[in-house]
Amino acid sequence: MFSLKAFLKLTRIEHSIMLVIAVIAGELIANGARLPNTVPFLLSLVTPIFISMGSFAINDYFDVELDTENMRFDRPLVSKAMSKRSALVISYVSFSLGVIAAFFINIPAFIIAFIFAFLAAFYSYKLKETLLIGNVYVAFSMAIPFIFGNYVVSYVINPNVLIISVIILSSGLAREIHGMIRDFKGDRKIRDLKSVPYYIGIKESSLVAFGLYIVAILLSIFMFFFLPPFHSNLFYLFAIAIVDAVLIYVNIGYLSLKGIKNRKKMFKLSRNLSLAAMSAALIIFLLSNFIYI
Repeated sequence: MFSLKAFLKLTRIEHSIMLVIAVIAGELIANGARLPNTVPFLLSLVTPIFISMGSFAINDYFDVELDTENMRFDRPLVSKAMSKRSALVISYVSFSLGVIAAFFINIPAFIIAFIFAFLAAFYSYKLKETLLIGNVYVAFSMAIPFIFGNYVVSYVINPNVLIISVIILSSGLAREIHGMIRDFKGDRKIRDLKSVPYYIGIKESSLVAFGLYIVAILLSIFMFFFLPPFHSNLFYLFAIAIVDAVLIYVNIGYLSLKGIKNRKKMFKLSRNLSLAAMSAALIIFLLSNFIYI
């Protein structure tokens, strides 16, 4: 029996919403605060939604044993709320719909969608086991919606879009390293996966993640001083300052692991806070096109 709740958990629909916001922001920034025509605009929203859904479905399909070991009962394949075959079908259909929608926008949009649909499947199958490369892919997948949105409306990359993409890439990779620290024991036991913490240690991995977050924070400040519509925009400054403060708080938690007794609770809080902060940053990048104080 089909379960809507299980379907939404499998496809992580909240992530699709984040990607849609990023695409719209990319379109607005690259097109002078103007949206594209109705048809390409709607297609540009359909593409990231379905490719994201397919990505999470295929990831859970290949990760069911690891998620079981890590006691991720929030995942529908682990809780048996959905079968592996259903997840595979959902991923195939979602990828197909996302790529087909991009085909009717323009060639650059189609190429970006096709490559990332392929990489999403390959990541879940094999790439995630490759030291850092898989994590870089995940981080880049968070940044690519801005670039995708840019190419929906222009064949030339906008400097603002490029810098925002670097910010998202840097903070996304930092979040991935925190994820490796969180799942270190399960990854070693089930897959014998030798991640960054295995080679350089948990403390050192936390320092690397902190450095990546600092890069993102400094670039976000740079935008306030030099890049319109963020230049001298007090709305952007105050809003992004809150986001930066949350990210610093998350980093302090990982840098202080030895002094924290309830690590599981801290990991969950940090994961949610970092996701909320990155989601808020996307909304700030979007709203700064319309709000100037």
